Amino acid sequence: MVAKDKNIWILLIFILSGLVIGGLLGELASHIDWLWWLSFGQEFGLESPIVLNLSVLKITLGLMVKINIASIIGMAIAIFIYRKV
Repeated sequence: MVAKDKNIWILLIFILSGLVIGGLLGELASHIDWLWWLSFGQEFGLESPIVLNLSVLKITLGLMVKINIASIIGMAIAIFIYRKV
């Protein structure tokens, strides 16, 4: 009996695509009265980016993550599909 070799990179792609598609659907659902709850979520990260000025090179670092209910549902569906494949 040969075990299926599942790649962690494919799982990450599935999860990220579920988060992105779910987040997009959550934003679109915020304009529909009876689907407003899909856009309920939290935003966290750096409000203002960190700037590192090395005189020759200027690097700006920033990260903002917005999670909503639809993106969590999308991530769960992506994991479910990954486990079935």
